Amino acid sequence: MASGRSLQVEVVSHEGRLWHGSAASVQIPTVDGSLGVLPGRQPLLAQLGEGAVTVTRSDAVTSFTVSGGFASVDTDYVTIVADHAIVVVQ
Repeated sequence: MASGRSLQVEVVSHEGRLWHGSAASVQIPTVDGSLGVLPGRQPLLAQLGEGAVTVTRSDAVTSFTVSGGFASVDTDYVTIVADHAIVVVQ
């Protein structure tokens, strides 16, 4: 993690909030490929593709299968708004 900073991550879909918390990094599938987000990333808005969102924390990894929607990054806050999302049990 850069300078001890972390990301605040929220994953939501039509069903409601699926997960929220702190993370070291997030991998996001976009329509143009895969996007990795670390603390300090410049703000962005990206259209989600189909695939796995992977949230890496210091003690665990949480994954979601998503399809459609968008991802927003602003000041170390990552919001994933998926059209369809399922928590992957690991």
